[in-house]
Amino acid sequence: MLYDTGIVVIARNEGERLKRCLASCAGVARRVVFSDSGSSDGSAAHARSMGVEVVELQKPWNQPRGRNAGFQRLLELAADVKYVFFMDGDCQLVPGFLDAARARMEGDPALGAVCGRRLEIAPEASIYNRLVHMEWNTAIGDSDCGGDMLLRVDALRRLDGYREGMVSGEDFELCHRLRAAGLRVARIDADMTWHDVSIHRFSAWWKRHARGGYSYAHTAALNWGAPGTPKLRNLRTIVAWGLVLPLAGLALAPFTSGVSLLVYVALNGALWWRVRRWRMREMNDSARDAGSYALYIAIGKIAEFQGVAWFLWKYLRGRAFSYVEYKDYQKPGPR
Repeated sequence: MLYDTGIVVIARNEGERLKRCLASCAGVARRVVFSDSGSSDGSAAHARSMGVEVVELQKPWNQPRGRNAGFQRLLELAADVKYVFFMDGDCQLVPGFLDAARARMEGDPALGAVCGRRLEIAPEASIYNRLVHMEWNTAIGDSDCGGDMLLRVDALRRLDGYREGMVSGEDFELCHRLRAAGLRVARIDADMTWHDVSIHRFSAWWKRHARGGYSYAHTAALNWGAPGTPKLRNLRTIVAWGLVLPLAGLALAPFTSGVSLLVYVALNGALWWRVRRWRMREMNDSARDAGSYALYIAIGKIAEFQGVAWFLWKYLRGRAFSYVEYKDYQKPGPR
C-alpha cells in the first residue's frame, strides 16, 4: 500500500463499472474517495459498503467539481498525502501502475503529473470502441494527460485545483497550467487503466467528438492571451475542416458546376491518406484499422466544429455551461 498516495474516483451512474473500478483500487493507496454526481443507481451506497469515503455532489454536476470535491475530502482524511491519483469511474486500475508512476515522480521533482496507457476493455465490441482504443495510443514522453493521472498534491493546491466552470477537458487544461507553473507532465511506458467506453451508436460517437471541440474552445478561452495558449492549433484545424472547407464547397458549387464539391471531397481524401499513413508508420496500426481511424477523423472534424459553435453560442450569450454526457446508460431513472 502507498501511504503517501490517495485516490479520487469520479462517476455518475456507472453501475457495475464503478464496482469494478473501486475493487481495483482496494488496498492500493492510503485512502479512496468516491465523488458521486447525482447517481440514481445506488453507486454511493455500494461505495460505502466497500468502506470507501463518499462525497455526494449537488447540482450543477460536472467532472472538475467532482474532482475538486473528492480532493478536498481526501485532504481532510489524510492531510499529509503527497500524491493523488484521479480516476474515472468507468476505468479499472492496472496493478503496479501507481507504484511505477510514484517512483518516477519521486525521482524527478520537475514532474507535476504522470499518466500511462489507457486501454479499452472491449475494443472488439463496436467500431467506436475500437476507435477510442486507438485514440488512447499516444506517444510516450512529455504530453497531456487525461482523466486518469497521478498529481503532486502541493502542485494541485498551488493551482487551486481544476477549473470548475468547465464541463469536460479540465484535465488537459490543468496540464497546461502545470507546465505554465514550471512543471512537466509526462506519459510513461506502462499500462495505467482499463476503460469501458461502451459506445455502440454513431450518434453517441458524434456527441463525444462534439464535446471534444467544446472542450478545446473552452480551454483556449480560459487561457486566452497567455503565452502558449493551449489548443489553438486544434481549433484552427477544426475550423478549417469543419466549417471553412465544407462551407466553401457548398457556397461555390453553383458557380463551379459542382467542381468545388469535388475539390472538397479530394481534400478529405488527402487528409484520410495522410492520417492513415501516419497511424501505420508511427502507431503500427494495421491498414484496416488505420483506414477506419482516418475516416472517422475526417468526419469528426464537423462534429468537433459543432462543439466549438455550441461553446461560442453559450459563451457570447453569458450562459452557464451545462454537464455534457454521451453515454445512454448514465442518464438517470430506471433502465
